[in-house]
Amino acid sequence: MSKIGKKPILITSAKVQVQGNRVSISGGKTNITHELPVGFTASLDGKNLVVKAENDTRKDRVIWGTQRALLANKVQGVEKGFEQKVTIVGLGFKAQLAGRKVTLTLGYTHKIDYELPIEVTLEIDKTGQMLTFKSSDKFLLGSVVDAIRAFRPPEPYKGTGIIRNGETVIRKAGKTKATAAS
Repeated sequence: MSKIGKKPILITSAKVQVQGNRVSISGGKTNITHELPVGFTASLDGKNLVVKAENDTRKDRVIWGTQRALLANKVQGVEKGFEQKVTIVGLGFKAQLAGRKVTLTLGYTHKIDYELPIEVTLEIDKTGQMLTFKSSDKFLLGSVVDAIRAFRPPEPYKGTGIIRNGETVIRKAGKTKATAAS
């Protein structure tokens, strides 16, 4: 049995509807549906959502906890949302937001434009170096932050680049001058 799969998902403010293998979650401005694989069912017990595996096969036990975690993330995204903060480190490095388009100045000969998906919002501080991404979809939020970070990953010598909050950049020692042999 899956330890994570057995845990119920607490629902506080979202509205959940279960229709066969399809679970619809709505709340606030967001509506998300999750399709459970064949062999899994979801049921509501008061304020708890429970995912159950119909068969006790090894294959079902392996993905039971994963399906429960995906469903829990979608419930949390509708109720609270997700947030990731990113810092741009470097002289002259910054970001500007115009509508849904982010313009990044990262030390290249050109500026980089990135179109944000509709489900993701971005807040930039007045220096243009602290970015806060928000979304109700955890997977989409992570992929957008990864795409932005890929434009200038942190480098180990100067420590410049796009760094997630909480990420540690392992710094390397640079070259040292050779001493003259006497």
